Amino acid sequence: MLRRDLFGQTVSGLAGVALASLLKQQNVLGDSVNFDASMPHARRMGHHEAKAKNVLVIFCAGACSQLETYDYKPELIKRDGQPMKGGPAVTFQGPSGNLARPQYRFRPRGECGKMVSDMLPHLGGIVDDISFVHTLTNKSNTHGPAENFLSTGFVLDGFPSIGAWVTYALGTENQDLPAFVAIPDPRGVPQASVNNWAPGFLPAVFQGTPFNSSQPIRNLAPPASIGKDKDNAARSLLAMLNEQHLARNPDDTDLAARIASYELAARMQLSVPGIADLSTESAHTLKMYGADSPNETKAAFAKNAILARRLIENGVRFVQLFNGAYASAGRLNWDGHSDLRNQYDIHGEILDQPAAALFNDMKQRGLLEDTLVVWCTEFGRMPMFQKGAKGRDHNPQGFTAWLGGAGIKPGVSYGVTDELGFKAVQDVSSIHDLNATILHLLGLDHTRLTYQHNGIDRRLTDVHGHVLRELL
Repeated sequence: MLRRDLFGQTVSGLAGVALASLLKQQNVLGDSVNFDASMPHARRMGHHEAKAKNVLVIFCAGACSQLETYDYKPELIKRDGQPMKGGPAVTFQGPSGNLARPQYRFRPRGECGKMVSDMLPHLGGIVDDISFVHTLTNKSNTHGPAENFLSTGFVLDGFPSIGAWVTYALGTENQDLPAFVAIPDPRGVPQASVNNWAPGFLPAVFQGTPFNSSQPIRNLAPPASIGKDKDNAARSLLAMLNEQHLARNPDDTDLAARIASYELAARMQLSVPGIADLSTESAHTLKMYGADSPNETKAAFAKNAILARRLIENGVRFVQLFNGAYASAGRLNWDGHSDLRNQYDIHGEILDQPAAALFNDMKQRGLLEDTLVVWCTEFGRMPMFQKGAKGRDHNPQGFTAWLGGAGIKPGVSYGVTDELGFKAVQDVSSIHDLNATILHLLGLDHTRLTYQHNGIDRRLTDVHGHVLRELL
């Protein structure tokens, strides 16, 4: 290479670096989040004015059928028992049977007249306050990868969950509680389990903290043999030693983050027991949620719903409330392959009253002014029964979610599936669109919320997604 060529290329390279710097200052390029490792959950500002401060996700694990809940299809009733012309001969679990009508009657609900099935009479009562997306699609028809895609934007393991992204970007309002809490179903965890609240390649401090009303955080309380006075003295000594150690290593961000994590755990010893203690709730509230139900699973889920409200009430940024656990053949979740009606009779009762009471209670307390509520599932079900069974197979080509609360226009139904509820055909949406909309309402531009991993600026929405502005 000639010397003048070397100088020319060097100048061009420096100019490119300078241009990139200017573009970065003008927010043209993706933004990285700067946070203090010693205070990783300190409150941070977003890209634009936020409509919502907190998010509550109600996730029905196992793929709740759109055809038995919110997507009313009269043509499916008319063609009950007939073969589906042009439909798939084989689906996820095997050969297809004939078309099958919704297993519950649909009725118009609220002033907007939204058709909702009799399986969800309580949730049918909130339709005037929420908006539906009927045309979500997923990239996988398998539960684990589909749950990954819903929670992380990717079907593979190893990517950050949406709660981790949100708390990485915004921190939280309450430094005495976790920024991100996952509340597993009382029957167990979903199939993808920790991937739903994992940090992926983000710093581990942004992982969600899982606990529910019946299973508090493990090892939170100090041993009884130590006693309160000794515990306080030990905590003070540890804080002094940590402070001295950090002063000797001021540039060690991993050390600062680890100390911050221990300090949060110490504060949680005081704050979490009070949040999880539902004995202070009135008998009226417990009854409204169904926490006094003789159905033990319903009562436990109702208590989880009350816990979710209390966490939001105390400034926790992101809460995931799970309905359904990992099990085969839908015994403990919404995976209705073989005996859908009997399974959904069980699951509908557990979900309906507590979830509706949670929404209405938050509305009455004014929490929906700052909180976005999202109801979702990983994919939908087929309009036909499986051959030789009375259940529906997996269907990622068109299913339903709803949103309500801060920043959402109520009474909207967005997108249309075909006349049988098989496939999205109008205003087709993706999980990336749903997540982009959630981020937007929190004041975050999904194209600018990035984290460099293995040389790539990664996003929750990958290189896809747009905000569903019709809902706003």
